[in-house]
Amino acid sequence: MKKTYYLFNPGILERKDNTLKFTPVTEDENGREQYGQPRYLPVESVGDLYVFGSLRTASSLYNFLGKSDIAVHFFDYYENYTGSFMPKDFLLSGKMLVSQVNAYADKEKRQKIAQLIIDGASYNMLKNLKYYNNRGKETESVITVIETLRNLIYTTKTISELMGVEGNIRLHYYEAFNLIINDFDMNGRSKNPPQNEVNALISFGNMMCYSQCLRAIHQTQLNPTISYLHEPGERRFSLSLDISEIFKPILVDRVIFKVLNKKELQEKDFDVKLNKVLLKEGGKKTFVSSFEERLSETIKHRTLNKNVSYKHLIKLECYKLQKHLLGIEEYKPFKMWW
Repeated sequence: MKKTYYLFNPGILERKDNTLKFTPVTEDENGREQYGQPRYLPVESVGDLYVFGSLRTASSLYNFLGKSDIAVHFFDYYENYTGSFMPKDFLLSGKMLVSQVNAYADKEKRQKIAQLIIDGASYNMLKNLKYYNNRGKETESVITVIETLRNLIYTTKTISELMGVEGNIRLHYYEAFNLIINDFDMNGRSKNPPQNEVNALISFGNMMCYSQCLRAIHQTQLNPTISYLHEPGERRFSLSLDISEIFKPILVDRVIFKVLNKKELQEKDFDVKLNKVLLKEGGKKTFVSSFEERLSETIKHRTLNKNVSYKHLIKLECYKLQKHLLGIEEYKPFKMWW
């Protein structure tokens, strides 16, 4: 099975026979480069590379990565997702592309898909709140408000109206984070840059979820630039934003609650500056480890009647949307049932 590998340090990536050789690079007090212990990654086991430090490599390596079906996702110093190198798309389908575009151009069809996405996302938020309410976190009042707001989803007539409902749902959902998390306060959502530790984790986790959804889309016939809830735009894979809405409560938020309440991440793991808070390298590694554990967890799939990982659920979600667009089967967003 192919794995995801994370490169946290600046370094050099090159091909060494049938492996990827990553050599960390630092500078001494005189500005001279110091080379660390190389790390060798067998190509057949690599599915994705996440790069959090500067990377030096040759263009020929990307030819090798493309032929080996290896994606590379890049993040800047501030933990923002900046882009991906994706292997050649071997699953191109003219019929699928036309169906995607037609559904986007049809206001009613687009509205219905967008409503279904928010339905699934808000349902999964509620499941989180109910889970912690049953464990003494007293989120009942927020649950009531969100259940009322959810009734408005299918009454909306435009995307902007729907996004307004979604914004209100998420506003109240984030208010409940202070009830769930023990030692940190969220104090509202802040990003670009995040103003506190909880917001730093949300931003970092959301980018991780976004890139996972992008990779899953790439493994289907869907085009990642044509979306329904988020407006398609220049130089962004907006369909990944759509799909990630459904999985952020399941993958990102649950990991945040876990690492903070179990004190796997503490104040020392964050770099607190004047107007922003970022994860230190050790904190990133801790969060990534828990995120990977979550992705590899399995549930018994109701339809397939077999154990399926959360990571594979993302790809199954893409297949469901694909079938809907092709008129094969009505799309039903993934909702936690446990």
